Amino acid sequence: MTTRVAAIDCGTNSIRLLVADLPDPAAGPDAPLVDLSRRMEIVRLGQGVDKTGRLAPEAIERTRVALASYAAEIDSLGVDRVRMCATSASRDASNAGDFRAMVERTLGVAPEVVTGDEEARLSFTGAVRGLPADALEPYLVIDIGGGSTEFVVGTRAGGVEAAISMDVGCVRMTERHLLGDPPGLDQIAAAQADITAAVDRALEAVPGRQAATLVGLAGSVTTVVAIAEGLTEYEPERIHHARVSYGAVAEVTADLLAKTREQRLAIPVMHPGRADVIGAGALVLRTIMERAGMSAVVASEHDILDGIAWSLR
Repeated sequence: MTTRVAAIDCGTNSIRLLVADLPDPAAGPDAPLVDLSRRMEIVRLGQGVDKTGRLAPEAIERTRVALASYAAEIDSLGVDRVRMCATSASRDASNAGDFRAMVERTLGVAPEVVTGDEEARLSFTGAVRGLPADALEPYLVIDIGGGSTEFVVGTRAGGVEAAISMDVGCVRMTERHLLGDPPGLDQIAAAQADITAAVDRALEAVPGRQAATLVGLAGSVTTVVAIAEGLTEYEPERIHHARVSYGAVAEVTADLLAKTREQRLAIPVMHPGRADVIGAGALVLRTIMERAGMSAVVASEHDILDGIAWSLR
């Protein structure tokens, strides 16, 4: 018997929904989940959190509107189980109770404000299922979010060996450093120094430099990969498991940081809600590849959202 589940991932920049049928456990460990719906809205829940320590009322309202639409779809599809995980922005905010109350009113279930370690483990679970055979183990899985980046090392059979979450994400780094349009060289250098320090601390805590394959998750990574692959529209099936070299990532990063927001918006694969923060996200990816000594990154469209869904099995 399959189980119909709904997974919601509410991060600093976006909120996403996956409704899927989980396979019968008798089908074996490699049986895939079957997608019924995948949706994403940019709500920027973490707007200003790094500076104020609070969730902005307008950000909570944007999230409520998206969540109400998700709740209607969940109801129409006859979902058996629902789990919503809220990540970096709602961990940091002093008024997280307002957010929690809104979610319970709108969705009917409480959000789980997961720890950085749990966020990392869910991301790993979602990412490694279905990786191609030429993606050698152990893996270093990185999930570049709006407020934080998760680093996880592990294998398919053994699962997670080590994990850590660091407070460097595309929204946080943009709001803290990349204020120009385009950002100045001094702003980029300050962001680079901040990111490098965090990445080095992460790679001391988890054995990322010993990993054989770097797997990159979330919108910053998939957008950089789509640009590097020369796509004229966002095609998840072509991005999923695409392998892109460090040289290509470095070239895309430099180009994004040199462009104005208007110029980034003109890139065919660019989501309008990501155009102002993609430079920082690309810089995080490039820095991780440099500091971990990785020659390439494998992109995955499956991530924490899929991990949340599998946790409902």
